[in-house]
Amino acid sequence: MRLHDYLNSGAMTSEELAEKIGLDNDGQIRQWRHNYGGRVPGAANAVAIEEATGKAVRRWDLRPKDWHLIWPELKKAKGAPAIPVPEQAEAGQAG
Repeated sequence: MRLHDYLNSGAMTSEELAEKIGLDNDGQIRQWRHNYGGRVPGAANAVAIEEATGKAVRRWDLRPKDWHLIWPELKKAKGAPAIPVPEQAEAGQAG
């Protein structure tokens, strides 16, 4: 589940989530929620969000482009998405 959808569901507020994962305020949560500037949580915060949401929001939801590189052990986890295909520019095939 996307962080935006989780917070919209009313499960908790961005302020509550920030407190649960040890942030001083919810500004960073709001940036991640709306993917402001392409921002995604770092690895430690992604794990913390996954734990704080009871795995409703998974690490692969928070870092869809590189989760498999950060946490290769999750590749075979139940419910894991397909490994993302690198974009041409990222694969060195820009043309």
